[in-house]
Amino acid sequence: MQVIKYPTQKNWDDLVRRPTISTAVLEQSVRAILEDVRANGDEALRSYTRKFDGVELYSLAVTQSEIEQAIAGIKAELKQAISIAKVNISRFHRSQLEKVKLIETTPGVLCWRKSVPIERVGLYIPGGTAPLFSTVLMLGIPVRLAGCQEIVLCTPPDKFGQINPVILYTAYILGVDKIFKVGGAQAIAAMAYGTETIPKVYKIFGPGNQYVTVAKQLVSMEGVAIDLPAGPSEVIVIADDQADPELIASDLLSQAEHGADSQVILITNSETQIENVLQAINQQIEDLPRKSIAHQALTHSKAILVKSLKTAIQLSNFYAPEHLIIQTENAAALAEEVTNAGSVFIGSWTPESAGDYASGTNHTLPTNAYARNYSGVSLDSFQKKITFQQISPQGLQKLGPAIECLAEEEGLRAHRKAVNIRLEKIGRSADND
Repeated sequence: MQVIKYPTQKNWDDLVRRPTISTAVLEQSVRAILEDVRANGDEALRSYTRKFDGVELYSLAVTQSEIEQAIAGIKAELKQAISIAKVNISRFHRSQLEKVKLIETTPGVLCWRKSVPIERVGLYIPGGTAPLFSTVLMLGIPVRLAGCQEIVLCTPPDKFGQINPVILYTAYILGVDKIFKVGGAQAIAAMAYGTETIPKVYKIFGPGNQYVTVAKQLVSMEGVAIDLPAGPSEVIVIADDQADPELIASDLLSQAEHGADSQVILITNSETQIENVLQAINQQIEDLPRKSIAHQALTHSKAILVKSLKTAIQLSNFYAPEHLIIQTENAAALAEEVTNAGSVFIGSWTPESAGDYASGTNHTLPTNAYARNYSGVSLDSFQKKITFQQISPQGLQKLGPAIECLAEEEGLRAHRKAVNIRLEKIGRSADND
């Protein structure tokens, strides 16, 4: 990790820069994939599966027998752990269901808003070096609670043409059965445009590498909604001299092992803490099966020494991390100062891993500073909010003159007429009575 001491605010732009591939190169490559899939459908998907996944597939769809075989091989201990996570995630997201509230803005004028599920939804589940079955929980639970009618799940196959059995098991217990063996930008294209096998959807969810993220952003300009720009993982840990360096190191490494393009940052007001954390990282990383990946992530990660925790939180808000862990003496109070973060973990006993798996919050979160203007995935992400209104004759008599005045001022005479003609009819009806 690069150690940076007391950076001035004018240098913060450099500090928040993420490790990225050239956007121009990315877009050119991804656009070619999108157009190929749009034009050639399943044939293009099979070609990219040969190229990127190293396997020849004759059927893109996962069969019922494959699902049954996967279920049979899952250990009881893992099933129990998944069940615990499912209960907590369901409980948290079910609490987000909103009742319809009728609001009478003027006597006789009723307005309300109703949540309506998005009918066709696509879920992308990364499956490369770390098949993220936990993401199936994070997306599959709220999509079911929201009431979406058609759910399509895409995830890349392994070199044998198989899907990770835990992904299949998790999808099964959530009732997601349209599962396809396709990954990368080509999977996003398939769900955006539809192919002979894979249905077209209205909104696409799920994290991925930079190619997947760019693909999602490009199709979103063509009428297909996306959840958020969820790219390479990132975390900031804010710590003081009272924090445990072993815990800090473990939190930093838990994100570094996600991918070579992940970024982890320590911000502290203690120079001694930096030394202790770097030592703990060097000790812990040797025990990781994915230590080579973590090492690569650490090459573009930083330990930043600041003069105060106030500066630390200001720098964190400027960075807008996907995950923010606060390990300080006054962690809860400091958390109140957070304005930009995907998800916040307060105190020494709240590892980011809890949010990744089983505490209940969603782990599909905005990265690359998008936490400045995006929220993480929630139940709302799978629904549309439609507004309704109903006006009685008496209500229109009260509100109508104001509408007429506003429409006339804007020069929209037909708008005024739509109200005026009704008021005249109401008046004639009252005269006849």
